[in-house]
Amino acid sequence: MKIFSAAQIKNGDLFTIKNEPIASVHLMEKAAMACTDFIHHKYLKTQNILIFCGHGNNGGDGLAMARLLYQKGFDVDVFMDKSKKELSKDAEINYHRLKEFLGIRILDFTDFNESFINEDSIIVDALFGTGLNRKIEGEIAKIILKLNQIHVHKIAIDIPSGVLADGNIPENGVVFKADETLSLQFCKQSFLHPEISEYCGKIHILEIGISKKYIENTETPHYIIDEEIVRKIYKKRKDTSHKGNYGKTCIVAGSFGKIGAAVLATKSALFSGSGLTYVLAPKCGYEILQTTCPEAMYLYGGEDFIKNFSVENDFTYGIGPGLGTDYETEEKLMHFLKNYNEPLVLDADALNLISKNPENLNLIPKNSIITPHPKEFSRLFGESKDSFERLELAKSKAKELNIYIVLKGHHTQIITPEGNVFYNITGNSGLAKGGSGDVLLGIITSFLAQGYSPENAAIFGVWLHGKAADFTAEKHSKEAMLASDVIQHIGEVFKYLQK
Repeated sequence: MKIFSAAQIKNGDLFTIKNEPIASVHLMEKAAMACTDFIHHKYLKTQNILIFCGHGNNGGDGLAMARLLYQKGFDVDVFMDKSKKELSKDAEINYHRLKEFLGIRILDFTDFNESFINEDSIIVDALFGTGLNRKIEGEIAKIILKLNQIHVHKIAIDIPSGVLADGNIPENGVVFKADETLSLQFCKQSFLHPEISEYCGKIHILEIGISKKYIENTETPHYIIDEEIVRKIYKKRKDTSHKGNYGKTCIVAGSFGKIGAAVLATKSALFSGSGLTYVLAPKCGYEILQTTCPEAMYLYGGEDFIKNFSVENDFTYGIGPGLGTDYETEEKLMHFLKNYNEPLVLDADALNLISKNPENLNLIPKNSIITPHPKEFSRLFGESKDSFERLELAKSKAKELNIYIVLKGHHTQIITPEGNVFYNITGNSGLAKGGSGDVLLGIITSFLAQGYSPENAAIFGVWLHGKAADFTAEKHSKEAMLASDVIQHIGEVFKYLQK
């Protein structure tokens, strides 16, 4: 699914109006009807609805919704700044249409008080849309702060007022905090960043009839990983295949007290379809790995196992979980990277070792995949003030180093050397536990070994990891689920894809 900027969204409206063709006020009516239908099907008509409208087209959506909701039997009140007379052209049309309905009160912001609210009330934010590019101030800021303090259900139309579609909230900015956001046609990029998502609540993308031709022909560097993308990537296993068709995965992981990381990474590689799976781990992990992962081959490394890195084997390496960061490990890893030129996957302590010297970054083989969480990322590349700045830095570094960066977080981002960004929306907070990253490392390494391109291995791996976690949460709950449980549900995802 493409993610468009605020400017592209506006151009999509204009293209649709010109080429469908459809009058702009009729496109506003379609948007209002989509939002009205959502509320009508989800909420009881006994609930009274208070719609707060601005003077632009977002306010016009709200004014049209007030009329349509009233016609469906809802009790509706509208609040706006009546001291301002200028409305957008289409908002003006809907304002005069609304005035014909005597059962709907159109009140000023100053008229609002908590006497209008009961426990079943729904507050609708139609103050500012995606055209907002500044901090909200003055009376509207005051009314938003007042609404945020009221504990009833809140719905934002298209975007919570105060949120910018393409960036972070301005410093000390006031933002409407919604329980649900009815985003019109497109998901906004900012919704996928942690600083913004808390204001959006549950996001619903509502179809309003923007030109399919415009969507298909308009280029963007930003995407949501949806099932359409995944199904194009996924290569179904051939009945005539054998283990040699699915690569040789080698997991390099573990140290005293952290053999569990090696187990999780190895198991997830096995469950993800790796043809032959090897694990290079210290002597203390021998019995554990042979017992828990009998399908994998243990490469006996002795105490100094890291010296057994080899550039001669046709392995695809996944390196880092629980590896440790002592000097000897660092020395051996850097020596290996100096002599190895194939794409591999680096995570956890491998990244921490690389971060000890900025020059080590140049040792990462081209087209490799790194999977840092935000703190690991900052150790590698420096601090960022927020996730938006971190993303821009990741784009720069992915291009500079010609690598793929899997920036783990609430909505993990895969950044390509070309500057494309793929946001993942599978997964849940049950993954916020130790071991989740080890599982992801195993999955991505397995896909890379099986012949998926680095980009597709990262995209498919992150999506599958999150999808397996969603199946896991349904069975065990987010609180009780474990990283090892996620591995056990990988098979369900493949079955889901094969339906």
